[in-house]
Amino acid sequence: MGIVQKDAFRTMLISYGGIVLGYLNKGLLFLLILTTEQIGLVNLIISLGTMFAQFSNLGTIYSTWKFLPFFKNEAKKHHGFLPLILLIVFVGVSFFTALSLIFRPQIEEMYLEHSAMFVSYYYWFMPIGVSYVLFMVLEIYLRSFYKNVISVVASEIILRLALTVLLALIYFKLISFDLFVILHSLIYLIPTGILLMYLYRIGELNLFPSSIQISKRFRKIVILFSAFNYINTLGVVLVGSMDVIMIAQMIGLEGTGVYTTVIFLTSALQVPYKSIIRVSSPLVSDYWKSREFDKMKDLYRKVSSVSLVIGLGLFCGIWNNIDFLFSFLKPEFQAGIWVFFFLMMGRLVDMYFGINGAIFTTSKKFKYDIYFTLFLIFAVFFLNLWFIPIWGIVGAAISTSVAILFYNFGRLLFVWFAFKIHPFHKNQFVVILLGLVSLFVGWLTSDLIENKYVEFIVQSLLVVLLFFAPIYWFKLEPESVNYLNKGTAFIGSKLGRKKA
Repeated sequence: MGIVQKDAFRTMLISYGGIVLGYLNKGLLFLLILTTEQIGLVNLIISLGTMFAQFSNLGTIYSTWKFLPFFKNEAKKHHGFLPLILLIVFVGVSFFTALSLIFRPQIEEMYLEHSAMFVSYYYWFMPIGVSYVLFMVLEIYLRSFYKNVISVVASEIILRLALTVLLALIYFKLISFDLFVILHSLIYLIPTGILLMYLYRIGELNLFPSSIQISKRFRKIVILFSAFNYINTLGVVLVGSMDVIMIAQMIGLEGTGVYTTVIFLTSALQVPYKSIIRVSSPLVSDYWKSREFDKMKDLYRKVSSVSLVIGLGLFCGIWNNIDFLFSFLKPEFQAGIWVFFFLMMGRLVDMYFGINGAIFTTSKKFKYDIYFTLFLIFAVFFLNLWFIPIWGIVGAAISTSVAILFYNFGRLLFVWFAFKIHPFHKNQFVVILLGLVSLFVGWLTSDLIENKYVEFIVQSLLVVLLFFAPIYWFKLEPESVNYLNKGTAFIGSKLGRKKA
């Protein structure tokens, strides 16, 4: 777990720097500069662009995780694995660009009633989609070489700084909203360009199809694996984008603006988890290759335990102060409080079950994962059709979380029965109990203090004393304690160097 802790801590620090910039952009500047409808439009374009990217990658993300370790050979340029993957992606981008142009009238008609503004900006999700699919491919390629930091810097820091610049330009009326939308779509090319330059710098940028030395037999295996996992890729993005797209269609851009803003708030709580997954997923593929089953089992439990502690602790801290935090937003955002709650229920389950997805999709039984993903897609879609008309944006959050809950339980049971491994440990249930206690005590004391700033301090201290302190003191989760100790030592060493 050493390499996971080291790289995960670095990426987590960078990601939290990105979160600060993100809150400056979407938590402050968006609300000050843009209307709720404009916020909804921008985030709808992002969601459609993300969906375009996931459709266009044709399953190559999982193929890189699975097969690149088998083809690594610097002298032979890894047998041309990167140009092979990029060729597949090029086919996907071309196909779905054509579909987007052909079916433009039908897609626009879906949004004319509630989100007519989107029609004027239809084309601008495509640059985001093309940029993002290339970024994903290059990022996963670098992650296979345990190069994690550069992609996080590019996407979490530089991209958000570029957005801050655009928001400043529109605030000082140097550009119009129309130009803002166009430039906002084009800045997604920046992280992709950075990864291309980094690959060139380290001598790993190989774009020549002539270098492909993978036999036809292995090409068929790679393409078949990509095809099977294509639906899995779609499941991930559809869950993340379908509710946004359906809210825009069924409610309007204002509801979309509120919902997508809350989604961004929940993303802050997932930063440590995503940092750990980013580093640990390539290890799973290596463990399958070398048949180190005990190491995989140990990694599975440790990732789940650390994710549970961090995710549940951060959720308790936010939920106990939810009224205080939402008091700074516009009145229409109050409906987002319960959106946050239900979305986080699904996110916490996803975090707790850790790397079961990576274990599943890189195993020989990867084909069975299609059934779980199909269930996830149809469950989110039909639950949205049922719940959104009844409960609005809260209904979308409920449907997403319910679907994610059953999806994760299904995958967990399959991995358990197929490979005889699970992430559970008795101390985890103590951690969950501590979380419930801190939430209950926070609820009991919520009305005892009139000053909201004092209440915020008190509620935050309660979470520290009732949740984090017992875990640290009694070492209920050794990896989390070790993670914290190494983190504070790292920060202390950096501060010590500066003083010296």
